[in-house]
Amino acid sequence: MSAPAVLYHFAFHPGSRTARLALGEARVEFGEELVKPWEDDCPVIDLNPSGMPPVLTVTEKGKTLTLCEIDAILGWIEDRSKGDVLMPADIAERAEARRLTSWFNRRFIDEVDAVLLHERMEKPLLRLGPPEARMLREGRDALRTHLAMFEALAAGREWLAGRRLSQADLIAAGHLSVLDYFGEITWASYPALKTWYSKLKSRPCFRPLLTDRFPGVHPATWYADLDF
Repeated sequence: MSAPAVLYHFAFHPGSRTARLALGEARVEFGEELVKPWEDDCPVIDLNPSGMPPVLTVTEKGKTLTLCEIDAILGWIEDRSKGDVLMPADIAERAEARRLTSWFNRRFIDEVDAVLLHERMEKPLLRLGPPEARMLREGRDALRTHLAMFEALAAGREWLAGRRLSQADLIAAGHLSVLDYFGEITWASYPALKTWYSKLKSRPCFRPLLTDRFPGVHPATWYADLDF
């Protein structure tokens, strides 16, 4: 199945990256509109009251549907596929995928993204000055705590939620890939998680992310390497 669709996204926004991965994994054809959500004339403002990407507009049967932010986009993908694309069939694994999704949407965003990505990414974009050493330390400490938990999951499972890839893996990749671009993940310390991430990087849906470049910042040397 496919539908004419346009994704409004910012390349280094974790939710936007998750949307690209999910649409690619579900084989939904879509066009892209790159946006800068911090600018007053960002087109997303007219589509989503929160002003935040990603936003997917879809035209089906002559009607246009506007899907605001990642939960709505993932839900639409599952609805149109009758739930068998990005969620496991097993009830326990579906529950685990939802648990991990909530974990990223709350704990990881609050404790890691809001600190590290603010210092490394938002400050340069908004011209708020250089990163603060204390905040970087706090963000990196929090990141290590989260990575240790994901390492334990990856060590005992084929994918984060269980035996098959799910939206939890794509959400995790959306977040971790941005941090990886900035060299914030020491993969040698997390061998099972590294294997998991390598499998994801090798999937066709991931390839477009490896060509993204943040203005003024070169990616980590291993960022686009499938055998990092």
